Amino acid sequence: MLQRIQTVYLLLSAVISAGLIFVFHLWTTQSDQPFYAQDNLYYIGLFITSTVLSLISIFSYKNRKSQFVFGRLNIILNFILLGLFVYQSLNISGEANVSEKGIGILLPIFSIVFLVLANKAIKKDEELVKSVDRLR
Repeated sequence: MLQRIQTVYLLLSAVISAGLIFVFHLWTTQSDQPFYAQDNLYYIGLFITSTVLSLISIFSYKNRKSQFVFGRLNIILNFILLGLFVYQSLNISGEANVSEKGIGILLPIFSIVFLVLANKAIKKDEELVKSVDRLR
């Protein structure tokens, strides 16, 4: 059912992954130009994949197990994205490309939090259905 709380969490995760990447920059280069996710094909691809996984998870509400699996895959994808951001910002010697970090680097963390909350709600629904099936 679409009126569950996990739908709200998954929708918030999709909005973070699809919409806010165009608003907040990831970092500022040495020439004081903001670097957005759409400037790099890998970053935009990972963000769009995360959005698609969230939307697929929203509309697979009839199969809670696959919804849970899509949530876990999305969490792993956001951890990979976060790892790429940390690698990019810390591995550059003498700050060759990254001058100042932006709030966009934190977007995968916010997405992970909402995905964990959604998976927790999905698991709670699954346990509720199993307990009702035991009573029949």
